[in-house]
Amino acid sequence: MDDEEQQHGPLAGFTVGVTAARRADELGALLQRRGAAVLHAPALRIVPLADDGELLAATKDILDEVPDVVVATTAIGFRGWVEAADGWGLGEELLGRLRGAELLARGPKVKGAIRAAGLTEEWSPSSESMAEVLDRLLEEGVDGRRVAVQLHGEPLPGFVEALRAGGAEVVPVPVYRWLPPEDVSPLDRLLDAAVSRGLDALTFTSAPAAVSLLTRAEERGLTGDLLAALGHDVLAACVGPVTAVPLQARGVDTVQPERFRLGPLVQLLCQELPSRARALPVAGHRVEIRGHAVVVDGELKPVPPAGMSLLRTLARRPGWVVPRAELLRALPGAGRDEHAVETAMARLRGALGTPKLIQTVVKRGYRLALDPAADAKYADD
Repeated sequence: MDDEEQQHGPLAGFTVGVTAARRADELGALLQRRGAAVLHAPALRIVPLADDGELLAATKDILDEVPDVVVATTAIGFRGWVEAADGWGLGEELLGRLRGAELLARGPKVKGAIRAAGLTEEWSPSSESMAEVLDRLLEEGVDGRRVAVQLHGEPLPGFVEALRAGGAEVVPVPVYRWLPPEDVSPLDRLLDAAVSRGLDALTFTSAPAAVSLLTRAEERGLTGDLLAALGHDVLAACVGPVTAVPLQARGVDTVQPERFRLGPLVQLLCQELPSRARALPVAGHRVEIRGHAVVVDGELKPVPPAGMSLLRTLARRPGWVVPRAELLRALPGAGRDEHAVETAMARLRGALGTPKLIQTVVKRGYRLALDPAADAKYADD
């Protein structure tokens, strides 16, 4: 990290949307620690199935006939299953059945949950990938075998179907269910912020959250606007490839960390967002334009939304004069009075603390005072 980032954090000046329901506080804290402004709206809620007949029926099915293989996919789901069974007075009996099965764990957290329950997993993939679990099962051969799969609220594309096609009898164990949020107003605010480019990035930690946001956009007639924003100005950052599937299916390019964890997701944003920010040599200064702030010679300068709109418009053609009428159109809700441009420009210059960065060109408009050497570079582009 360079000196500039140590002063204000690599995500200072950027706004990141968080759609997570679970561990949202942890993700928000990681982002804020690195300087980001965070807008959180859970795109869904998780409903435990402790009182749900579906989970009880699946548990009794396993007690009646021990599966050959049990696939545990998430730590929270596995713990929830054992706790629900305890609540029904079936906990010890369930653990006894699981001891008699080949127990596969998707990753280290699930291994921890299995061992905490006094069980031992047979195998766990190094990649934490369900695809690798599937490959192992199919290589072993599943014809005629009974396989219990602890579902975890996310789609497992093709997983259950591939096992059944291989001749397995699959017992799905649904531990919790995703539902839309009871109050959609925070989600609507997040959606509005994305569409209006008030966000620089939108994070997703589950596929159902992505589906929920897309569904809400469709209900409000904003699908096209949301996809356009995610296609150009708002970075879609997913914790892993399964989470990205619903977005990629709609043509949205996403970024994902190599390790499917919150920490690496935040680190990825720390690289991606600053690299997407526009940096220009202006009037002898280095000016980097971020989401809701500007870094001038390494110093972070918060700028009001109207000022950011003007600055982005000027930066589209650095060094060129931009007419007042065009700047007025860029101002949110400014109406037709060009005096609003002068007022917003005065505030912008004040916020930047270096008035000479923006030159007034009498009777024509304003321009970013691009350095002469850079002028030549842009002329060659």
